[in-house]
Amino acid sequence: MPLFVVATPIGNLKDITLRAIEVLRSVDIIACEDTRKASILLRSLKISTKTLSYFEHNEQKRLPHLLSVLESGQSVALISNAGTPVLSDPGFALIRAAHDNNIPVHVIPGPSAITASLAVSGLPVHSFVFEGFLPKKPGRRKKAIERLSTESRTIILFESPHRVQRLLKEIHDIMGDRRIALCRELTKRHETVHCGTASSLITELKSIKGECTIVIEGNNGYD
Repeated sequence: MPLFVVATPIGNLKDITLRAIEVLRSVDIIACEDTRKASILLRSLKISTKTLSYFEHNEQKRLPHLLSVLESGQSVALISNAGTPVLSDPGFALIRAAHDNNIPVHVIPGPSAITASLAVSGLPVHSFVFEGFLPKKPGRRKKAIERLSTESRTIILFESPHRVQRLLKEIHDIMGDRRIALCRELTKRHETVHCGTASSLITELKSIKGECTIVIEGNNGYD
């Protein structure tokens, strides 16, 4: 039976698609990045399908079991905590293994913080690059930002709230005073999109709560 890669809401639970609901109800197992968070969504949809934790630190351990489940004729849905699986989330190894073992893989498209933030950023979207979370170690982090400073396409990053100020300063110091859209808590009650230059956002945003997606103007003549 197939492996379904299912996108789930990034905030507002009403953003779930009808097809996603149908698949999550029909599969034998839902592999979840966090079963506790998944249960909130599943309870709201009155879905009682069995769940199994599948996250970064148990991915390799769970992989043989999930493959055996699929090979036995049962179906599995893969979901992340929010949005489309695999994008800065676990799942790549399972999908690759499914392909290698001739197990059908189907995607159930839906919400993604990447496309949502691009849509509201006011920055060019005809060509972009997604980098996920930057390295935490200072040396590797600086090199990553220096590499991105020459990128002409719009750049999308994920960042945790306690590192946003640091990131804005790094962008300003290394990339220049770029135009930025900082998208916070997208589709949730306190959704905010802050648009401005790196320097203006450093002054404006003293503290941030909630996960952030940062959309950065590409290099258009910046030093």
